[in-house]
Amino acid sequence: MVKKRDRRIGDIALQRIVRLFELAEADARTDRRNRSDRYVQLARLIGMRYRVRIPSQLKMRFCKGCYSYLIPGKNARVRLRGEYITTTCLKCGQQMRRPYKAPRSPSARRK
Repeated sequence: MVKKRDRRIGDIALQRIVRLFELAEADARTDRRNRSDRYVQLARLIGMRYRVRIPSQLKMRFCKGCYSYLIPGKNARVRLRGEYITTTCLKCGQQMRRPYKAPRSPSARRK
């Protein structure tokens, strides 16, 4: 059973992660990529420290190899393949793939 205090700490950590990604996007748009990459690193550290998952929408926004914030057209290449989307980091060359199809609905057994 998760204590009320632990849940509150997790909520605060998630809010900080979201805020750091907002700051990373703002700085990356103004060509301050070093600072935006640092924001992504801090968000990852907060997530690991408080065992909070980074939301899937935000998880697609950074490179899994060098942890830099990705902006398609500036430091990332996006290609549409047969069954998946390929995002290539232009800094380290790491390729990330994600499928087109929508995620499945939760199983009835997992409640």
